[in-house]
Amino acid sequence: MTPEKELVSLLSARALTLACAESCTGGLLAEKVTCVPGASAVFLGGVVSYAYSVKEKVLGVSAEVLAEKGAFCPEVAEQMAHGVRALVGADVSVATTGVAGPGPAEGKPAGLVYIAASFGEKTVVAENHFVGTREEVREQAANKALEMAIEIISEKR
Repeated sequence: MTPEKELVSLLSARALTLACAESCTGGLLAEKVTCVPGASAVFLGGVVSYAYSVKEKVLGVSAEVLAEKGAFCPEVAEQMAHGVRALVGADVSVATTGVAGPGPAEGKPAGLVYIAASFGEKTVVAENHFVGTREEVREQAANKALEMAIEIISEKR
């Protein structure tokens, strides 16, 4: 079973809802979820926040953190996850921010992606170093985000 099918099934079984905030994955995460039949019962929506202004104004990411650390840091991933969860009223959220490539950005290497998953009082953030083309990095990041959502839901029984 693909991670997106597993996630939709798990959300459905537990009567939970999902939202996503994406930067480097550019909507791929939402696309994967919405390709699963029955996703409309659990997926509330998402935000593709490529620009700093969208991260700040829509998702509530701290302007200070963006100015001091840039968009590619664990704090931004965590704030994106919290922001989208609050924005759409979802039970669970995932967020991706990083450098898809092909080259570095903001002094960070291609393939560096921070992913956050949030559910209840718990939020986990993972630093990932993916290898491959821009498309491969985006694919790996989206799949890892799905897996993290599955894990955080499965831990809370």
